[in-house]
Amino acid sequence: MKLSVVIPAYNEQESIPETLRSLYATLKKYDIPHEIWVTNDNSKDQTLNVLYELSREIPTLVFETNKGPNGFGYAVRYGLERFSGDCVAVFMADMSDDPEDLVKYYQTMLRENVDAVYGSRWIKGGKVIDYPPLKKFINRIANFIIKNMMGIKYNDTTNAFKLYKRETIEGIKPFLSPHFNLTVELPLKAIVRGYTYAVVPNSWTNRKYGESKLKIKEMGSRYFFILMYCWIEKHFSRGDYMKK
Repeated sequence: MKLSVVIPAYNEQESIPETLRSLYATLKKYDIPHEIWVTNDNSKDQTLNVLYELSREIPTLVFETNKGPNGFGYAVRYGLERFSGDCVAVFMADMSDDPEDLVKYYQTMLRENVDAVYGSRWIKGGKVIDYPPLKKFINRIANFIIKNMMGIKYNDTTNAFKLYKRETIEGIKPFLSPHFNLTVELPLKAIVRGYTYAVVPNSWTNRKYGESKLKIKEMGSRYFFILMYCWIEKHFSRGDYMKK
């Protein structure tokens, strides 16, 4: 099963070399057939030039520039429309996600034959390193609301780092979210539409370089919109979009 790893990158010239080298070395170590797909989201720094340099040493690296519209959701969607693998993971460019966790996701999907694998930083075995206290507080409140509104047990929906089979991605289209609310749209649509999933612990480490692209003040209403969309689909769509 070929694994594609979609990585959105906006002004990540400092972080992306270590991210891609570590990711490639880990996937190669476990002999996992893969491609690393990076969407350069019209970066204003040297990210594109760095990717050209890295492509000389990482044979599985594929990258394109998304000239617009731009934003986290658009960048991820750009990759999700173009990846070549049998399954695809969304992975962050800022070294916050652990490649060893991705291997764990992949092996779980193979072993349990589920349609998706979700990570949780808040179950036994999960951990966060240098998580900003305010961001952590908002994260737990948001996930508590999502969990209870949707009637699910999963407690880390907003975590972008997840793995989906190609058929799952096709089954949850079309995508609506242009920004970070895509991290909620993808897993909730999959759950509502009857796709199977496993939950495994994962770790998260705060970025070393640059600034977070997530602007909490701008995202509240967007998260709420996509949550309500999924809630309405669950209760009123009469199963029209369920997994066939």
